[in-house]
This record gives sequence, C-alpha cells and structure tokens, in this order.
Amino acid sequence: MTTLRKFLVNQGYTKIKLTLTKTNHFEAKAILNTVEGNFIIDTGASNSCVGFEASEKFDLFTQESEIKAAGAGANDMLTQLSNNNTLNLGKWNTRKVSLVLFDLSHVNQALVTHNADPVDGIIGADILKKGKAIIDYANKALYLK
Repeated sequence: MTTLRKFLVNQGYTKIKLTLTKTNHFEAKAILNTVEGNFIIDTGASNSCVGFEASEKFDLFTQESEIKAAGAGANDMLTQLSNNNTLNLGKWNTRKVSLVLFDLSHVNQALVTHNADPVDGIIGADILKKGKAIIDYANKALYLK
C-alpha cells in the first residue's frame, strides 16, 4: 500500500514538517531572505504577511501601501508592501515573493496569552496556491510542489 507521503513525493512534492501550537494553529520554520523565522500556516489569509517588527530581521525593502488589512480581530490596519523576496520552506523555495507587512502584535499577544511562541509572519493562500499545497493534518505535514 502506498502512503500519502510516498505518493506525493513521487508526484514531485516536498514535505515540510508542521508543528501544532497550543492555539491549534500549524506553524512552520521558513527561511525568508536567508533568515529563519516562525510562520503560521493560514489557508484563510489571502496574502502572506510579516509583522512590521520583523522587517529588519528579514532585510525587507518596503514601500507604503494604500491597502488596509483586516483579520484576526482587527480591521483597517495600515500596511506596507515588500516585493522580490525569496522564501524557503524545507527544500521547497520560491522567488519574487510579495509580502504584506502589518502590525502582528494582536496575533502574537493572542499566541502568548495561550502560552504559544510569537510568530514572525503568516504563510497565506498566495504561497499555498503557488506551491499547490496539500496539508496532511493527521501527520502534521505540508506538501508543496
């Protein structure tokens, strides 16, 4: 019998290990512009995001944005954009990644309140779609092609 992992690897997918947080979110280690960080995997987030406070950490070049962000209990948040970034999740990588930067303090406060570690950002549907993502919830794994 073929396992899901074997099947997907044979189809050209790369397996990325996920960690389930105390808030029931999946997190993954990612390398953004050669710097490792913690990211929530969020299928409901339309764009991948990084907190303002992580801008220097990941050496992001930013520009002002007219877009207002909303989600996770906050609305009309000011944003910035950063283009042409590289992102590695395990052995999977992509270039020319655009990121939305906004204040993630409300997200991190909620995580810390539940004894979970803060995150640097969110991997959203833009990256998941680009990588033809498949999430194996039972085995805490993300597969990207």
